[in-house]
Amino acid sequence: MTVALWRRVIAEFTGTALLVAVVVGSGIAASRLSPSDPGLQLLENSTVTAFGLAVLILAFGPVSGAHLNPVVSAAEWVLARRTVGGMSGSDLLAYAAAQTTGAIGGAILADAMFDVRVVDWSTHDRSDRHLLLGEVVATAGLVFLIFSLARAGNANLAAPAVGAYIGAAYWFTSSTSFANPAVTVGRAFTDTFAGIEPSSVPGFIGAQGVGALVGLGLLVVLYPVIERTGPA
Repeated sequence: MTVALWRRVIAEFTGTALLVAVVVGSGIAASRLSPSDPGLQLLENSTVTAFGLAVLILAFGPVSGAHLNPVVSAAEWVLARRTVGGMSGSDLLAYAAAQTTGAIGGAILADAMFDVRVVDWSTHDRSDRHLLLGEVVATAGLVFLIFSLARAGNANLAAPAVGAYIGAAYWFTSSTSFANPAVTVGRAFTDTFAGIEPSSVPGFIGAQGVGALVGLGLLVVLYPVIERTGPA
């Protein structure tokens, strides 16, 4: 049974808001608990994010698919737009709007919970080219992982697999793996550990778009859709 669009939009808004609250909130807590150890701060932030993301996928997946990410929704639209019940263009726009506004709300919520000034633009510059390359790699891997699991019949493993991937990508990518345009926008609203300067946001989103295309290309090569040649 298809879930009504308004229910899916609420799920995407709430799930993305909670995701950003997890990322920003754990970043604030880490910076307070381990003020002199950046490595430990990143470990704390990445561990909480990995577990939090897995839980959110389990909670919201049955309602909206738990995309929580415009590039995932866009990739789903590209891959399924010609299939019955596939994501439509209007669904994609609704998802992206809900994800982006939810991300902003999540950043504000995290700042409020930790008594930090809300809507305080980040001053954390992330414009260096090597960070943009990191975002290409992080997003390509995420898109490939999600849709390769689906095509291999392992979609039930998405929650732990995606959580584990993002937790690992915090460490093996130079950008600490935002891999999500909505989350990137949301994190510009907080001048804390997880923030990103607004001027760095367009570059990150552009890199994420490139990464999504790379991930889709790899998916098509390794997991092509096989045409039915025999009787139905």
